[in-house]
Amino acid sequence: MNNRKSTDFGKAISLFFLEYLPAQRGMSVNTIRSYRDSIILMLHFFSNDTGRKIEKLKLADFTPARIVRFLNYLESNRGNCIATRNIRLAAIHTLARFLIGGNPELIAQLQEVLGIQFKRGGIKQPIEYLEEAEMEELLAKIDRSDWAGQRDYVLFALMFNTGARVQEIVNLKICDVRFDPPHQVRLQGKGGKIRLCPIWPRTAKLIWKLVNTTHPTQAEVDVEGKNPLFLNRRGGKLTRFGVGYLLRKYLPPSLKSGKTGKRIHPHSIRHSTAIHLLKAGVDFATISQWLGHASLQTTMRYAKADLDLKRQALSQVFPETLGTPKAGHIRLDGSELERWLRRL
Repeated sequence: MNNRKSTDFGKAISLFFLEYLPAQRGMSVNTIRSYRDSIILMLHFFSNDTGRKIEKLKLADFTPARIVRFLNYLESNRGNCIATRNIRLAAIHTLARFLIGGNPELIAQLQEVLGIQFKRGGIKQPIEYLEEAEMEELLAKIDRSDWAGQRDYVLFALMFNTGARVQEIVNLKICDVRFDPPHQVRLQGKGGKIRLCPIWPRTAKLIWKLVNTTHPTQAEVDVEGKNPLFLNRRGGKLTRFGVGYLLRKYLPPSLKSGKTGKRIHPHSIRHSTAIHLLKAGVDFATISQWLGHASLQTTMRYAKADLDLKRQALSQVFPETLGTPKAGHIRLDGSELERWLRRL
């Protein structure tokens, strides 16, 4: 029988992840997992800093000075860049706002935590996307003679058509596609927000052909269209990691070798859609709704990216190669709280 009692900090963190983030804030699974990783790192540092096990930590240990030391540790010891440091701080700020609601006696301490500033400076990574010719080369490389090739072609064509996030694409079900005019797909974005995104008639035809082609493991027809649109070879839902693998498989040789200076990843296709819409003269408000951005400011960065590229072409500046240290995987031993967090 386990006689351990949760501390006030442990109980608060449980409520933070079980109720506050998913229910009250409506955050996506991926965002919650990012917050989880930040909090695990923080707890591990607090444990070393206080000399107590993670399960013995208390709310009183959640002090501004200790958090500042933690942020400095991320940069100096773990080699994290400023952007990663700020991501960790964003999770801590969210936790502090949650704690204020249930612990008014700690309001002064928690307000000081919220007063810790995000760090400015550092080198911002450029928006890396595929030129039209590069996207055409990628699609042309796919052998569509079998089911897997058809799936891969439709996958990347739909990603480019919609500019959807990778998770939004792999979460699509057959019933989320409207095959008759107006052709569109129903996407579920961050926080469970639903948006309808138009697709070209050609894309709709490609999807229709794919769903009517027998999957290698298909045993019966999905009459209600509840199956995932994109399946792996075993008949399960394609994952984000699977999409990354397929993209690397079909990337043109020039992009694989790094000669262009680009580091292409699945999210680059979303950037490609935004840049191409911008160059086609589509207004920022429409692009923002198309991509499901929460703020128009997020969309505006593509205008700057396009301008920077024009300046580079004009001045023929040779791109600098910038190395970013890798933070590595989080490998911690420890408490019931930590193991519980990892199961989220």
